Formats: sequence, structure tokens, C-alpha cells
Amino acid sequence: CLFIQMTMGKKENEIQMTFSRHLSEGAAGLLANHKPIRLIVRPDIENRNCHDVTKAYQGPEHSWPEAVRSTDNGFIFSPSHHRLALHAFPGSFVWEPEWHYMVHRSQDKERGQDPDSDLFSPGYFFSEIKGGGTMTVNARILAPLEEEHPVQKNNIRPVDRGSLSRQPPEKNLEKAMTHFIVKRGDLKSVIAGYPWFLDWGRDSMIFTRGLIAAGRTTAARAILKQFGKFEQDGTLPNVIYGENAGNRDTSDAPLWFCVACSDMVAFEGNDSFLEEQCGRRTIRNVLMSIGDATIHGTPGNVRMDPESGLVFSPCHFSWMDTNHPAGSPREGYPIEIQALWYHYLSLRARISPLTSKKKWQKMANKVKHSIRDLFLLETGGYLSDCLHCSPGAPARKAEQDDALRPNQLFAVTLDAVTDGTITKKVVEACQELLVPGAIRSLADRPVRRPLEIVHNGNRLNDPHHPYKGIYTGDEDTGRKPAYHNGTAWTWVFPSFCEAWGKVFGEQGVETAMAWLASSTSLINTGCIGQVPEILDGDFPHLHRGCDAQAWGVSELYRVWKKLAS
Repeated sequence: CLFIQMTMGKKENEIQMTFSRHLSEGAAGLLANHKPIRLIVRPDIENRNCHDVTKAYQGPEHSWPEAVRSTDNGFIFSPSHHRLALHAFPGSFVWEPEWHYMVHRSQDKERGQDPDSDLFSPGYFFSEIKGGGTMTVNARILAPLEEEHPVQKNNIRPVDRGSLSRQPPEKNLEKAMTHFIVKRGDLKSVIAGYPWFLDWGRDSMIFTRGLIAAGRTTAARAILKQFGKFEQDGTLPNVIYGENAGNRDTSDAPLWFCVACSDMVAFEGNDSFLEEQCGRRTIRNVLMSIGDATIHGTPGNVRMDPESGLVFSPCHFSWMDTNHPAGSPREGYPIEIQALWYHYLSLRARISPLTSKKKWQKMANKVKHSIRDLFLLETGGYLSDCLHCSPGAPARKAEQDDALRPNQLFAVTLDAVTDGTITKKVVEACQELLVPGAIRSLADRPVRRPLEIVHNGNRLNDPHHPYKGIYTGDEDTGRKPAYHNGTAWTWVFPSFCEAWGKVFGEQGVETAMAWLASSTSLINTGCIGQVPEILDGDFPHLHRGCDAQAWGVSELYRVWKKLAS
């Protein structure tokens, strides 16, 4: 009987698989311990990014075997500037190259991608194992100038799933957050998720809140200064492609930047962070630029309605940003943008000179009253997700929707709505959206205001019942219509727990912690120790999207620590 254990090495980019033969313990019918068995392990290789497939006939069939240098117990595979080293100990390697053609991947087929890829196997490892013996296969990506030293057995560091549950959850989550912080020039940035994502503006700002809560203020400073340097006319990058930060299609990233700065000031108990240099300006200057530009209008047409004080947001500028087709076309006044704007105005009132404090507080109060007057639904008692209108239309002429979405929770957590009767109805309504460890982006119920999704002239959904609980299929016709219309999100889920604890006090905190603990089932499955991007809204709530998402783990950490304190 063999036991197989996956382990991580002490060095970076190193993993091992150990095969252990159990002792027979003298049991009848089992092979005696002194009699060896021959174990054969054949590895398959691909060399591609996550969006590609390997087609042997396109060149690898000839070039890849030539890129292998074999040794007695392993090989080095060097198809380009990077090198993969595989070795077995104890064990021997036999050079016997072969290809496995058209290996089918069902999930890629579900996503409308090419599901068939070719795998290259340079040969196989073998070892004679007696009772109680082991064979370990070690795989490592070698650094560019690294010498190829033999792998030592003491590199083994077991990955113990059980240890995740034995450690305090916040310790595991804090460690998980460090995996997303990357160097960009002299400062830091955040990879939004693995695989597929780059550094996104809103994701990075929301993630930074978790770093601040963990006391990792050095990294948080470097991230905020990085994005603060990019601020221009009230905008921040939506996403950065290499050195190109020209995509500024976001209304919420600048406001989340302000929330993170506010968290930093509150954590440190003083305003000194606001005077730190951010390029040629201070953080305070950047904050003022964001607010002033929002009032007068940014280049992307994010603009405050002077009558209500609310902020207009273009079609795909919020975090529900799918476009072409617009799976959640929220052009108008989305509720979370108003909550973020209220928080900004309150912050501006606190940090402004005495001569202008009253001005900013008056604007904040106007936004608070406008949210109550314009967003509160007469039937249901919760908040409309968006007041829909065209650019230039005032909020009072916009059309309420009755879509039950979780974005209204930010109005509670950011204090834009403090009336106890309303906040209670908001969080109780959002219970309908819960799944273990995540919260659905839309309730499975009819809507009064139709939400039509059209692609190439074809309607993709039922406009009066737009809920779609399974995130699968082609991107434009299958996944985008589901992405924010029923798919369950991990990053918003902690805000529900935060809001519940805030509304119902000490007893509510106990309930919120119990709900929050349902996330441990996600951490202990899939990408161990991390939080996936999304889940299917429908049972059994399969993991979808990124295997490890930055703001999912950081928000879980931030709220867990807040509720536990």
C-alpha cells in the first residue's frame, strides 16, 4: 500500500511528491517488508501561460526533446530562458521521450476555449522500495544564474491541511496576503489574483485595507504611494498593463484609495501619513485632487450631481464592470459609489482647515439625505442598487431598480446610512444572497426594471428574471451574463458579516463570526490556504474564476480581525 504526499521545498518555486510504502506489520496476504516493489513515475510537461495550449506539431515536438539534459536521477528542461529541474531520490531516470496528444480539459471546454493540449514526457523515474521506504520526486524552477546542485532530502516541508485549522484563522490569512504583494519600481503593487490577473486599481486599494488592519503599514504605504502617483484629474488606473496605466475606466478605485488612506490615518492615530510625498505631491494633495475633480467632472465623466450631491458613474465603471456585452449595465448612480463618496466627504471634513470643514460636512449630510430619499424602496425596505439614467441627468430623475444586490451593504459599513430601521432591513434582505463563504451578486427573483443583456443582436437572458447561478460557457455569451447576476463573490461576503455585526451589536457579532467561519471550507479546499475569486450561485457552489484572489483573502482577514477584537 502506497501513501502519496505533496510537499513544498524550502526554496522558491519548489515542490515535491513523496511516495511511501507502508509496513506490512506481518498482516496475512501482504508483501513482506524485505521484498521490494518497483515504482515507476512518468512526468508530463507543458510550457505555456494559462491562456494557451501546447500543440506539438507547431514546433515543440522537435525542439522540446532537444531542450532536455538528463542525469542519472533526473533531468533539466530548458526550452527558453527558464529551466525546470526534476530529480528523484532515491531513484534513477530513464530517457524515453514520448508525447501524449489531445489531452482533454473539460473546464476549458466549458469556458469556450480550446480544450485539447499536448503533453511531453522526457522519460520516467524508477526506484526499488521496501516496506517503510520512500521515493521523492522534486521539481523546481531554477533561477537564471543558479547552479544545478543536487536536491537534498532536508528540503522537504510538508503541506499539512490540518495545520490550517489548528492555526488562528487570522494568522493563515495574514500569511496568504503576502503572496499578492509585488515590486513595481521603487514601490509596491498588488497582483489581483492567480492566475490571469494583473494589478487592478480597485482591487489593490481594497486589498490594502487588509494590510493596514494587519499592521503591515510599510507595504500599505508603498502601494498607496504607487497608485497615488498615478492619480490624474481625479482618476486612478483601472488596470495596469506593463507600464501602461492609461485604462482609467473606474469610478470606485479613486474612492477606495481614499478609504484606504482613511484607514491608515485611523490605524496610526494621526494625520502624518497625509503629508508624505507621493511623487511631486503629498497624499493630502492627491486626496483633494480626487474630490475636486469628482465635483467638477473627470475626463471619464464621473461627476457629482450638484442638486443631490450624488455621483454619476458611466456604464461599466463600478466593480460590476463587465462590458461588451454589459452584463450589469449600472449607468447612473450606483449605491456603493454614493457610500464611498459620503465616506470621502466625511474624511475631507475631518482633514480640512477649520475654514472649510463645515462646507464638506454639509456636502456629506446632503449625500446622506439623498441616499435615504432616492434609494429607499417602498416595497421591501432595502436600498435600490442603482438609479439608472443617461449622462447629465440629475439623480431625482433617474429610475430606481429593485434588483436585490449586496452593494447596499457598503452604505451600512461606510456609515452612509445609519437609521437603524433601514440598516436592519438592508442586512436582513441580503441574507437571501448568502452561500457558504460568499454572497451572490443578484437574488434569484423577478425584477421590476428589466435587465436585458444583448450580444451581437441576440438577447442572452430573461430580462425580467436575469439571475444566472452557474458561471460557465463562452465568456461573452455564458460567463459575462452570470458574472454579476447570480455568481457568488468572496470579497463582498465579509462586508455582509461586518454590517450584520454593526447593526445587531454584541449578539450580532457572534452570528457574524459564525457566518464568516464558513469561509474556512474554501480555504481548506481548492488552492489550499487561499480564497477563490467566485463560486457558482447555485448548489453545490463550485469554485470558479481565480483560484487565489487578493481582495477575497484580505477582506476576510480585515473583517475577521475587526469582529474578533
